[in-house]
Amino acid sequence: MRHWADGGATTLGNAVLLCGHHHRVLHQGDWVVRIASDGQPEFLPPAWLDQLRAPRRNLYHRRC
Repeated sequence: MRHWADGGATTLGNAVLLCGHHHRVLHQGDWVVRIASDGQPEFLPPAWLDQLRAPRRNLYHRRC
C-alpha cells in the first residue's frame, strides 16, 4: 500500500477501507499496511509497540 501523496496509484488494488480514526492513526504513527499473499490487508505495528512488528488482521469480517 502506498499513499497517493507519496506516489501511490489511486486504484482499488492500492486501497484499504478504514474508519476515520484508524486512517488518522496510520498517517500519524508508524503503522504500515500491506496486502498479504492471500489478498487480505494486514497491519504492522510500530516497533515501540511490538519489536517483531508481527502482522495483525481484523478477523471480525473473515471469510467462512
